[in-house]
Amino acid sequence: MTEPGIIVIGGGQAGSALVSKLRTNGYAGALTLIGAEPVPPYQRPPLSKAYLMGEMELDRLFLRPEAWYRDQDITLMMGQPVTAIDPAVQTVTVGGVKLGYVELALSTGALPRQLPVAVGGALPGIYTVRTLADIDRMAPEFVAGRRLVVIGGGYIGLEAAAVAAKRGLVVSVVEMAPRILQRVAAPQTSDHFRAAHQAHGVTVIEGVGLERLLGTDHVTGARLSDGRELAADFVIAGVGILPDVALAEAAGIAIENGIRTDTQGRTSVPHVWAAGDCASFPWRGGRLRLESVQNAIDLAECVADNMLGEARDYVPVPWFWSDQYDIKLQIAGLNTGYDRIVTRGAGDNVSFWYFSGDQLLAVDAMNDPRSYMIGKRLLEMGRSADPEIIADASRDLKPLLR
Repeated sequence: MTEPGIIVIGGGQAGSALVSKLRTNGYAGALTLIGAEPVPPYQRPPLSKAYLMGEMELDRLFLRPEAWYRDQDITLMMGQPVTAIDPAVQTVTVGGVKLGYVELALSTGALPRQLPVAVGGALPGIYTVRTLADIDRMAPEFVAGRRLVVIGGGYIGLEAAAVAAKRGLVVSVVEMAPRILQRVAAPQTSDHFRAAHQAHGVTVIEGVGLERLLGTDHVTGARLSDGRELAADFVIAGVGILPDVALAEAAGIAIENGIRTDTQGRTSVPHVWAAGDCASFPWRGGRLRLESVQNAIDLAECVADNMLGEARDYVPVPWFWSDQYDIKLQIAGLNTGYDRIVTRGAGDNVSFWYFSGDQLLAVDAMNDPRSYMIGKRLLEMGRSADPEIIADASRDLKPLLR
């Protein structure tokens, strides 16, 4: 066994942020980062956008060069999935070898939902968008004139559809819910992106489910619940993700919409912590699990602080983004429980402000970075804003911060 130290399982954004913060905080002991993928930690958001478009080189995806980890005396074990955790003796098993730890962090991320085998989900030519390998496998399919069917009208599916449309493919998006983005955005935001996709030639089909995928040796199309059939040279399934909790669950760690943690990132097992897409934490009387780069970094850094004794509660101020065509969507806050939408601006530069009564909850800003920044600062300050001022695009919002 190697010298026990801190082990981080999961070589994504959270894992990278966690080991970096530990070293910044002065931790000088043994530090190991273990990842199932064979490459160092990299950015995921550009995968379905700039990288898939061919506008970003592979080396620019990496969060840090491998030399940085060596310089920081961080042992990288990439392409080596952990097969077991034994909290009783504080070991993890990698490739049949047991490694001891004094503290363990789980940043195992999430896994894409797969289309059921019963509806043809195992046919060749069906892809998900989550890892670098996923994108590298599907990239050769993006040839002008080919036919793509995207199952799922969330951000991942729509981003892939936008890249395909820009590359000259014939694209259809199928969303079972009454509208795209229904789970995460107001009707106004859905309308904005539906119009953008349709303007780029994408067929957007809403309120219709997938009956089954067609083909024998390779996917050839999709039959929808209304009987219509769409031809397809390939299919992208963008039907959400699930927290990767199998390793934690097998070790007896409590699971509740992800790996259950307290306000400081501790799991139900001593000396084991969790951060990133895999972790759920207390929030406003319930539990919350956030799927975002910002949350992965902030929660991981909070865990690093608390591993070293700071005892700091994690208080998220969520923000997200999506790039589709020439639209940059920036989201601040969480819109859960809204009962009113206030619109600021119009056309290509517009923002939608979510209120519950008089309380500001969130902002969706399309090519409107100023509104996004003001809304984000208000939320960070715990303040609201007069809806009448928000709605008047001629009014400067900056005085709201005074």
